Amino acid sequence: MSTHKYTALFESSGTVLAPIVYTMDRWIGKVAIVTGASSGIGATAVKALATAGMDVIGLARRAERVLELKKSVPPEVAHRIHSHRCDVTSEQSIVDAFALIDHQFGGVDVLINNAGVSKLTCTLLTAGNGADLRTVLDTNVMGLVLCSREAFQSMKRRSIDGHIVNINSILGHKYIGFPNLNIYGASKYAVTAITETLRNDLRNEGTRVKVTSISPGIVRTEMVPEGEQFQDTPMLEADDVVGAILYALGTPPHVQVHEVIIKPVGEMN
Repeated sequence: MSTHKYTALFESSGTVLAPIVYTMDRWIGKVAIVTGASSGIGATAVKALATAGMDVIGLARRAERVLELKKSVPPEVAHRIHSHRCDVTSEQSIVDAFALIDHQFGGVDVLINNAGVSKLTCTLLTAGNGADLRTVLDTNVMGLVLCSREAFQSMKRRSIDGHIVNINSILGHKYIGFPNLNIYGASKYAVTAITETLRNDLRNEGTRVKVTSISPGIVRTEMVPEGEQFQDTPMLEADDVVGAILYALGTPPHVQVHEVIIKPVGEMN
């Protein structure tokens, strides 16, 4: 049984209408893929979705770390957690991973595009920065697009009304002058545009597949540099972002949460 339920009461002309229940029950026994699943938001999402009753495949270059997650959940949840090594900067690696999941699990119903990277060692003007900048774009932009493509093809073949969730950032909506973010902000602006493009492409395909962008402020993960720079900075926890994922997934089939922006209380930007 799912433990994730949300109820909303709508009022019209002073009359309270029947409640709409937001629940993960429709996804029990279905298959979710989480990219970048070895740590942070991805690892937390793997555990939450498995707890909600889904079979979850965590894709990561460090696939062994996904398997370690089994030790932190009850046995009845652990058996729903699976891992596969995948490098989302490689189209062939993505294609092979989704083909294997189609073969072993029958296809994907939910995709969480979480894999992301920043390279804080250079600016846009640093000499010899090409490889770092390409890694950010290949991971944050092309990896997300190609995973979405493969997930949609799996959903389309099986006539599944699935859901694609893109982990975006507030940096995908406004420029913030943090040092050495170089092309990271541009990559997240791309995710904002891609989410809108996907929504229109999915509609034009005649499907009811949903797409949602989740845009958090700073989240306490391995991507945040250690040291005094962020010592007093309000931060979100991975659980906060995953709560938004569960909310979006739990909406009724006719409801599409298109964008969620989440900031920690006290954030300046």
